[in-house]
Amino acid sequence: MLQKLNKKLEKLMPLITPTSVVIGVLLTAYLAPFSYLVPWIFAFITFSGALSSSFGSLKRVITNPFPIILALFTLHLIMPAWAWIVGHLTFPGDTFTITGLILAVVIPTGVSSFIWVAMKHGNIALTLSIILIDTLLSPFIVPYSLKLFVGSNVEMDVMSIMQGLFFMVVLPSILGMVVNHLTKGNCTKTISPTLAPFSKIGLGVVVMINSAEIAPFLKNVNMKLIMTGAVVFFIAFCGYLIAWGIGRLMKLNPDIIIALIFTGGMRNISAGAVIAITFFPSEVAVPVVVGMLFQQVLASIYALFVDRVYSFERVEQKFTA
Repeated sequence: MLQKLNKKLEKLMPLITPTSVVIGVLLTAYLAPFSYLVPWIFAFITFSGALSSSFGSLKRVITNPFPIILALFTLHLIMPAWAWIVGHLTFPGDTFTITGLILAVVIPTGVSSFIWVAMKHGNIALTLSIILIDTLLSPFIVPYSLKLFVGSNVEMDVMSIMQGLFFMVVLPSILGMVVNHLTKGNCTKTISPTLAPFSKIGLGVVVMINSAEIAPFLKNVNMKLIMTGAVVFFIAFCGYLIAWGIGRLMKLNPDIIIALIFTGGMRNISAGAVIAITFFPSEVAVPVVVGMLFQQVLASIYALFVDRVYSFERVEQKFTA
């Protein structure tokens, strides 16, 4: 029954994520107070996905760091440069909005990218490594990236970021791999399928709660907000596409490309919103906050693209073999 539910939820993910955003914005008064649950749900989702990973696969990733370097290069050099170009073309002279667009892409990759990579049979060990390394380096990378592109100085609460990372990613990942090791991989046939549908439901709940928190920023809808939304959507859409293109250009394996697509396209928007609201004028925060509306929707769109491209290639290889 749970396997059937999981398959149905997987097919419905392109609808679940945008619906969750709408519900979150509409029911902000009821859902926002439950924000304290988000780290716990994320920890459960990470643990569930890490069950299919092993210490051996993690070791192979670390001893072959090229895809990790490629991901960091895309995240913190190519995408900020692209956001800077698009920002100056669409909002010439609007320093605050341009800064917000750049901040939205220099923040570390999103933890939720792990869920999508696991769902689409990408390289889980690589994804975990990119999330861990990128988030650990973010206190240094984010300020220097902003200084390089917009000349802004920004401080970050390093300890809070580290604690959140440890609880949501590091600890549950290690626990998942320990269970995989102790069961000699059998957990992928028993525990993992049981938890899979609850992970997808958990993602919907996280999107609802996060959307409820950003709802106040979306109350005054005007032409500039709509324009900002369109530009943020375009830049975010390009993030997935650029990461995919680089993976194909380097002729990497499909599982590695899938990891690059989602880690390259997604961001830790919650952390970005906190940085923007804390250290910048409200105009800077708007593009970052708006990005939260599109992130899961774009992930679900690219999940469909991934399914079609790689299922087609598998069929083609089988036909030509």
